Amino acid sequence: MIKSAKRDRAATSQRISFCALKLADERGLDGFTMDELALAAGVSRRTLFNYFPGKLDAVLGEWPAFDDDDVARFRAGGPEGDLLQDLRTLVMPLLGDSAVDRELLLMNRRVLRGNPRLMGTVHQRYESISVDVIEHVVAREGATFGKTGAKVAVTILSALFEAALDAFLDDPRARPFAHHFDQSLTTARTLLGA
Repeated sequence: MIKSAKRDRAATSQRISFCALKLADERGLDGFTMDELALAAGVSRRTLFNYFPGKLDAVLGEWPAFDDDDVARFRAGGPEGDLLQDLRTLVMPLLGDSAVDRELLLMNRRVLRGNPRLMGTVHQRYESISVDVIEHVVAREGATFGKTGAKVAVTILSALFEAALDAFLDDPRARPFAHHFDQSLTTARTLLGA
């Protein structure tokens, strides 16, 4: 019963976020009200505010958290013993399921690029996640690797995700995002001689 309630909550949250993103794409962030969003999502105003305090949060949706077991495995040096590959494994679940909708990602990108407030909020969220990942890397790699090494690893990971996202969106063969990330990682290893 608890799993069913979590699934229902997640589905409602996703529906609200999708409707907010669609409205923002069609009208701009300031072009719709929370009442209009509630109507579009098929929820009451009260329910809407139980999920999201405002339009920015509704458009961006709920950001996932790291799985505690995945974090523990990463900090212990796993799952494969290769820092960048293990970072990929740790972070990939944050992207959601493997059947990512290209059109949804393109719409998301349009909306983000068209609104500096949204970009600022995304940047803040990214920074928060980065701080956590850096802490996990330092715990895993030790003091000699240090915070600077961890920041470099996270910066490389971020660049790989950006390159993979571009390749994923442009891929006429519609291969999965993970394929493009792995290709970017292989290219980076070649360039760095690693």
